Amino acid sequence: MSTDRLDEVLDATYDCLTRYGVRRTTMDDIATTMGVSRSAVYQYVRNKDDAFRRLAARLHDRALERARRAAADEDAPYPERIQGILAAKLDLVLELNGASPHTAELIDQKARLFGGICAAFTGDLRRLLIGLFQDAGTAAGVEPAEAADICIALVIGLESVADGERLLEASTGALLAGLLGTPLLTGR
Repeated sequence: MSTDRLDEVLDATYDCLTRYGVRRTTMDDIATTMGVSRSAVYQYVRNKDDAFRRLAARLHDRALERARRAAADEDAPYPERIQGILAAKLDLVLELNGASPHTAELIDQKARLFGGICAAFTGDLRRLLIGLFQDAGTAAGVEPAEAADICIALVIGLESVADGERLLEASTGALLAGLLGTPLLTGR
């Protein structure tokens, strides 16, 4: 299967998602957006649900790769690496929430099509955070898993406010100062 052609199918699927939403999009819509026949689209995806699942997986995989790069950046201090992981999650959500009222469906953990992808993504981020907190050490009385859960809860909260991206640095810095027992983080 040609990766480039599959990417075109997923790009067209995203375009249709922004216009119509998951329920109203048809395979004909995806094909028309691509400028090909419906049968040509079926060469790359089994059906509409498959196209949307693959699209959600692609977007989450890209954000996870960004989080992994942040976690692995040994030249950066731990607070910066942790903030990079949280920024990857927040940026994904803000990107999808801002593109169209329909795109937020791709990040709904309760959605039938995407719930597993979203839950796996959050689980992967949690494991990255736990690893960093184990390496960095946490303040007395806070286990690395608890610190990771607190950080994820912070980002989920920031996802629901209008200026969450602007608040990420200050809120992460304050939170990590307490969790790690370090000075406040400055600069993103």
